[in-house]
Amino acid sequence: MNKNELYEILMNHRSIRSYTDQPVSEQELTLIMNSVQAAPSSINGQQVSVISIEDRQTKEKIAELTGNQPWVAQAPVFLLFCADFFRAKLAAELNGEHLVITESMESILVGATDVGLAMGNAIAVAESLELGIVPIGGVRNQPIELIELLEIPEYVFPVSGLVIGHPADLSAKKPRLPQKAIWHKERYDTNLEGLIKEYDQTISNYMDKRTNGKETRGWSQEISSFYNHIYYSEVRRMLEQQGFDFK
Repeated sequence: MNKNELYEILMNHRSIRSYTDQPVSEQELTLIMNSVQAAPSSINGQQVSVISIEDRQTKEKIAELTGNQPWVAQAPVFLLFCADFFRAKLAAELNGEHLVITESMESILVGATDVGLAMGNAIAVAESLELGIVPIGGVRNQPIELIELLEIPEYVFPVSGLVIGHPADLSAKKPRLPQKAIWHKERYDTNLEGLIKEYDQTISNYMDKRTNGKETRGWSQEISSFYNHIYYSEVRRMLEQQGFDFK
C-alpha cells in the first residue's frame, strides 16, 4: 500500500451500523490486534488491553448495556478497549514498589490516550481490509455491569468499544467541521462562531437528506443536547471502584 492509498482509506471513513452474517476471520483479527500493539504508548507502558467478544449471547448483553445498540450484537466481533494498569501493578509487586500513578488523574489521561492511539490503528487496519466499524462510547453507560460481565480486574477500565464486521450497506460520509475550526496556527484562535454557524447549516442539510426530513438539527444543537447533562453518570463511581483516584 502506498501513502496515497492509506490517505484515501482514512479520508473515506464512515461509521457502519448494519452488518452481514459474514464472519471476520482469525487472520483479519490478528492483523488488527498486531496494529493495536504497534501503536505508541506512554513510557512504553502499553496501558491497553482489548477483550474480543464473538459469543452471540454476550454481545446481546453488551448491546443492552451500551444503550440498546443492535449493531453490537449483529456484527460478528465486538472489541472492548480498556485502559490497563493491572500489568503495571504486577510489575510494581515484582520490584517491591507501590503503584501510585493510579492515585492521580494522570493515569486516566495516560490510559485513555493510549487507548485512542491503539483504536486509531485498529480502525485504519480494519478499514484497509474493507471491514466496517463503529466505535461504541456507550461502554461507559453501565460500566460496572460490563466490568462484572467480562470479569475485568482492578486498575482496568473500559474506555470504548469497537464493532467490526462486513458492511451490509455503506453509510453516508458525515461532513466535518471547517478545517480552520480545528487547525490553529501558532496560537489558539477563539473566533469560531462564524465557522460553527456555517457547519450547523452543513450538518442540517446532511441530516435532512439522510433522514428524509425527519431530523434537521445542526451540530451545535446536537452537541448542546449531549453536554447539558452528565450522560454517563456511573463513570466516576466505576473508576473509584477500579482503584483510580482524582488527586
